[in-house]
Amino acid sequence: MSVSTLIESLSQHCRDQVSGRHVLAISDTSEINLQAHIGRLNDEEIGVVGNDTDIGFFIHPTLVVDSSNGLPLGLSTVQVWTRPVERQRKTKHDYHNRPIEEKESYKWIESAKGSQLCFELGHAHQVTYIGDSESDIYEPWVQIYQTNRHLLIRACQNRVLANSDQRLFEYVADQPISGQYTLEIPADSRSKRTARDATMAVRFTPLILPCPKRLKGKYPDQVSLYAVEAVEVNPPPGQQAVHWRLLTTHPIETYEQALQMIQWYRWRWHIEQLFAILKQRGLDIEASQQESMVAIQKLCMLALSVAVRILQLTLGRDHQTASDSIVLNQTQQQCLEQIAQTVNGRTTKQHNPHPLHSLAWAAWVIARLGGWSGYQSQRSPGIVTFARGLQQFEGIFLGWQLAHP
Repeated sequence: MSVSTLIESLSQHCRDQVSGRHVLAISDTSEINLQAHIGRLNDEEIGVVGNDTDIGFFIHPTLVVDSSNGLPLGLSTVQVWTRPVERQRKTKHDYHNRPIEEKESYKWIESAKGSQLCFELGHAHQVTYIGDSESDIYEPWVQIYQTNRHLLIRACQNRVLANSDQRLFEYVADQPISGQYTLEIPADSRSKRTARDATMAVRFTPLILPCPKRLKGKYPDQVSLYAVEAVEVNPPPGQQAVHWRLLTTHPIETYEQALQMIQWYRWRWHIEQLFAILKQRGLDIEASQQESMVAIQKLCMLALSVAVRILQLTLGRDHQTASDSIVLNQTQQQCLEQIAQTVNGRTTKQHNPHPLHSLAWAAWVIARLGGWSGYQSQRSPGIVTFARGLQQFEGIFLGWQLAHP
């Protein structure tokens, strides 16, 4: 089975979940570093990753999320590639002026094109493509945006504007504050960030981006967008203010619409969690003992399918209205219903409190299989618990199938 066939299988499952929904298509890149296995892998398949030294390959999945509740629905597409070992530096081959189709940054447009069939055949009502600051390039605004297809990008470049003498950052900062909200910020030891409740000031405005000179004649002279800024007011001494600048094709005319853009962008964190499950806390794909780069790529696609399910269970442990059909097929649902009778504890507090076959109900059962106590008063089950519980369930399910052909 080829890598492309496995990607199509992932897309097919996602296609079954998007009907009638407005979905967020969140893309990002992660490298699979295999330097620890350099003596084992076949030389003819080897490529390098971000440091241009270590061997491995890149993945660029598109995680599809329900815009109404942030629940992941699946992967619409995945791009996989390697960089050649002898790759030249960008400065040596006039990288800046090459067509977007010849650049690695084309991955942002390719994600939308690769997802198109999934959303069309799945009858998605609307799609908003979301990218981080790396995707702040001009071409996607022209190539991706269309009716019922929008973009939401974190601004990285302080661009020239067609409707103002000011540049983007200064222009947005001069707009009136439309409202404020409180954001709970967790501590982060790596960046020395302290936990706090931050007061965030919100601004928004329409603006016009002119076409860069290098693209004149190839693209329209300008694009009309909206900007949303959320910036922390009076951060604690020694702490860097939380500051987001977002650009979107969605019309923003009210404070509530601006808050919606901020919430949708915050759900971009789900794809970071997906990578953490794939590479670290859950499946540890980089520890694979396969001898072929292609074999590891195939294994990575299978692991992505499992990682999505673990993420869905982790985020869906409190979703009373979502169905467990997002994670389980009909036969698996029947099996889990029988297992559920065996994992209730002796006390009422250790009984599954969720509606039968809701996602929260399934997550509770699988968490119990993963070793969770079942007490709601204790810490909620996390990625490791769900990974262990899902592995337990798959083993039980194989035996159950033999008994129920």
